[in-house]
Amino acid sequence: MDISFSSSKLEKACNSDKDLRKKFGERQGAKLKQRLGELRAASCLEELRNVPGNYHELKEDRKWQLGVSLVHPYRLIFSPKNDPLPLKPDGGLDWQRITIVEIIEVVDYH
Repeated sequence: MDISFSSSKLEKACNSDKDLRKKFGERQGAKLKQRLGELRAASCLEELRNVPGNYHELKEDRKWQLGVSLVHPYRLIFSPKNDPLPLKPDGGLDWQRITIVEIIEVVDYH
């Protein structure tokens, strides 16, 4: 999948092992690197639906965003960037057609 970032600061932190460790810590940085690798290796989001990490759609004010577990309680938040937004007839996201994502943030939204 193609990946973009919501800010150049986040992109810089995520694309350097040194910056990942500095910003997120050793354990969180390693998990974040793993998740980014999974996203890059997949041809579409559907390939990640049933892998460990709990890739899932968010609700309410985060509709059209997705999350995946990092080191508890943190999540990597991202959104599809395909244009138009790939939707199924029932209105949900069509994970098979999501091939571009934007990394939004690392956050504890609980």
